[in-house]
Amino acid sequence: MLGIFLVLLFILWPLLWRPYLRVRDERVARVEGARDQAAKLEAETASRLARIETSLAEARRGGNAEVGKLRLEGQTREQQILSQAHDAARTRLVEARAKLEGVIAAEKANLQAQTTLLAREIAEKAVGRKLGS
Repeated sequence: MLGIFLVLLFILWPLLWRPYLRVRDERVARVEGARDQAAKLEAETASRLARIETSLAEARRGGNAEVGKLRLEGQTREQQILSQAHDAARTRLVEARAKLEGVIAAEKANLQAQTTLLAREIAEKAVGRKLGS
């Protein structure tokens, strides 16, 4: 029995056992290689993701800074526009008051002239004759 075992071992070793071990070793090597490659890809992906997140955070900070800058410029421009509008309104108000005072003075003079004429007419009617200048 030992002899049959040894004969079968010498015959089957190169025909069956060695190819089986070679295929098994290749399969283990491929699995380990795939695991190593997956680990490398995962590390590379994590690195890329970290770079992308860093870039995104920088872009957000830059965007927020730009928004703040534009908001400040907008507020400054708004203040300038409001100041110009107030100045224009004050100028128009002064012009309108001056015009109104001119109209009032003209109307007072007109009323004074009409008052004088009306008083003369009333006096003439009351006296019943024409009065001298």
